[in-house]
Formats: sequence, C-alpha cells, structure tokens
Amino acid sequence: MSEKTMNRRSFLGVSTAIGAAGVLGGSALLTACSSKNKLVPLKEPGSYYVPELPDKAIEGRELKVGLVGCGGRGNGAIKNLMEAADGIVIAALGDVFPDRIASTREKIKSAFNVEIPDDKCFTGFDAYKKVIDSGIDMVILTTPPVFRPEHFKYATEKGVHSFLEKPIEVDAKGYRSIMATAKQAEAKGLSVVTGTQRHHHRAYVESFKKIQEGLIGTITGGNVYWNQSMLWYKTREKGWSDMEWMIRDWVNWKWLSGDHIVEQHVHNIDVFTWMIGKHPLRATAIGSRQRRITGDQYDNFSVDFEFENGVHLHSMCRQIDGCADNVSEQVRGTKGYWNSKDFAIRDYNDNILWQYDKEAAKAEFSQHNPYVLEHVDWVNHIRKGEAHVEAGETGMSSLAGVMGREAAYSGKTVEWDEISAAELDYMPEKLELGHMDMSKYTVPVPGKAK
Repeated sequence: MSEKTMNRRSFLGVSTAIGAAGVLGGSALLTACSSKNKLVPLKEPGSYYVPELPDKAIEGRELKVGLVGCGGRGNGAIKNLMEAADGIVIAALGDVFPDRIASTREKIKSAFNVEIPDDKCFTGFDAYKKVIDSGIDMVILTTPPVFRPEHFKYATEKGVHSFLEKPIEVDAKGYRSIMATAKQAEAKGLSVVTGTQRHHHRAYVESFKKIQEGLIGTITGGNVYWNQSMLWYKTREKGWSDMEWMIRDWVNWKWLSGDHIVEQHVHNIDVFTWMIGKHPLRATAIGSRQRRITGDQYDNFSVDFEFENGVHLHSMCRQIDGCADNVSEQVRGTKGYWNSKDFAIRDYNDNILWQYDKEAAKAEFSQHNPYVLEHVDWVNHIRKGEAHVEAGETGMSSLAGVMGREAAYSGKTVEWDEISAAELDYMPEKLELGHMDMSKYTVPVPGKAK
C-alpha cells in the first residue's frame, strides 16, 4: 500500500500516524514525529477556538430571526439557518427595495409555508433599524458590506445576536467600528458568527487543528488564490437613479463591495490569517482592470503580504473569463506544507503526513455544508447562553484585504498601522435613491504619469 492510499481514519491523528509508519515502511512519519523532532504546537490546546460541529443545533427556546438584505445571499442564509436548527421563526424582513422584499416573501412562503406580515416588512436605508427593533432575537445582515459596521453596531446596542456576511467592512473607518462593536458584543454575552464559512468546514477545521499542533512546524509562508470567471453585473435600466443602479450592481462598485479582493478573496486571505493567528505588517501589490463591464473596480490583484519574522504570503485573485481558475490555499512550514486542494499535509519529499478522511467523516456525520454548520454554531451559542464573537478575527482579515487593495490602487507599500488608523471612509455623505456625483467613481490608476 502506498502512502498516497494510506489516507483513512488512521491519518486523523498523529499518534496513529506513527503506528502507520511501519506499514508504510518509510521513515517520513517517524522523522516527523520522533522524539528528536517532537511536534511543537503553534498554540497550546485550549488557547484557540475549535467549533463543535454537530449535524444540527441543540433544541431550545424559540428564536425569532430578522433578515436585512433580501438578495441572493440573504435568501440563502435564511435557508441555511432553517436547515441548521428547529424552533426558528422568520419574523421580519428589510431591504432598500420593495421588489426584493416581495421576492423573499414569496420564497419563504414556498419553502417554509410562512407568511411574513406587511407590518414586519420594511424598506429604505433605515429598514435595518425597524427589523432589529421588531422584537427579534437574532439578525442576518447580508446587505452590501459597506453597511455592515453600522448595522452590526445597532444590533449590538439593542442586544440582538448577529450573523455578519463577509466581508464585514470595506474601509478603515468600518474596521475600527467593527472592532469596537465586537468588544461590546462580547461584554453583552452575544453570539456573533461571520460568513467566513471555512471556519465551519469540517476539513478546514481539522486541518487548522493539525497545523496548530505543529505538524507542519513553524509557519514560513503561503499562497492563496481566488481566480475565476467574471461575476454577474447589472446593466442600467430606465428609471433607475444613480444610487439604485449602483446598489443593484453593488458587486462591481468599490464603495459598496470593497472590490473583489475584499468582497470575495477575503475567504482565502482569512484562511492564512486564521492559521497563523496574526495580521500582516505591510502589503505591496499590483492590480488592474482588463475586462470588467460595469463599476469602478479592478478585475485582478496580486499582493505580497509580509508578516513578522519575514513570513510572506502571496495573494492572487482574478475575475476574467477564459483564464486559469484556482480557488485554494497553501500554508508552508519548517517541516512540511498543507494544501486545501486535497486537505493533506506533506513533508518536502511529498510524503503524506496527514490527510482529512472524507469517508470517515461521511460515516460519522450527515451534514457537511459549511453554510449550514456556521448557523448550527451560531444557534448553539445563543441557546447555551455563551458569548462567542467572530467579528474581531474577520475584521482583521477584511482589513488585510483593504490593505492589499489600497497598495494596488496606489502602487505604494501600505503598512498595517497606517491603514488601520487611516481616515479612509467609503460611505457617501447622503444615502438616498437619487442623483450621485458619478465623477467620484473612477478606476484607480497607481503611480504618476511621466
């Protein structure tokens, strides 16, 4: 039997891996795990959070949930929550646009036979306040991310548990707000889960545990990618004001989405900051706009993030049709490396030291969707009365994306201390469905013309 086929339950633990070394006949496992090369944990067990991931949330008191942001992600999150737990009542809906409310009401009626009454459906830029004030216990916040800090702040002030879809800020001002609110949420004993669902993906969680146990040694670097085809866009329709068009086409406008390095690639950046447990010190980057049709943002970035002790992370993201796709992460250490493509840890002779056992997981669990499992974790903390706040960690990884973006936009090396204290604020002075000064929304060009 080759080492590449030796990937069953015996590889789930280092102790059993040592026993398997005799079967493999090779010295790779013995070398990695011998007393001479004893594993040194990156963090001591108990000092980092590992979620419990049962197939479904525990039973408990009825919980009323409100949804703010009735787009595709909001509708998906409601479905995920209803699958994650019993005893959930969908109580209120909020969105800027009435047609989004109507569409979501129809979907909820069709899927769950639940009628959301007219007096629990709210429109406009202040709809989030009305939803949160309607008597709910928990709120799903899935508007364009520029609004996340203010919505999270209001929910926390009112003592409402929050689910924050990623990213949770698009600028420095939003970051500082998120970090302050996260502390308030912890003090109030709230449960706050964010949409970085890899933190609730069984294979990622087991990989995280092995890396923290020291199986790859001290982290020395990594590569993260989100390269894919172009995302959706909305062409402007007759009667749409500037603001309405931008919000309906939000994923293409940097003030609303943060650009795709923040809006989407944050997932991959977050994996590395999660594994290493630190934020980058500085970023140097390049990026450009080649094929995007609407909006004012780039469609590709390449960033060199530098961490303390000379650790570098290469971050790459692209949204262009007809190019090589790659959505993955790799973390390298002094003893080996981990890759999310097959959830395996290898030494530098490419011997597998550990690999996530998909078949064993299938036998043990029935629920494997991380979008559902993140809601299982959210509800469990609420029903147990346990404070659990992920906003600080996701705030850090979101700002790392902002730092990489600003480095590419400017052509300069951007320092963490600089960006975290910056006056950068993407929110318009007025929020109303009307005219916007569109001359402000131009594609950034780095450097200086000759």
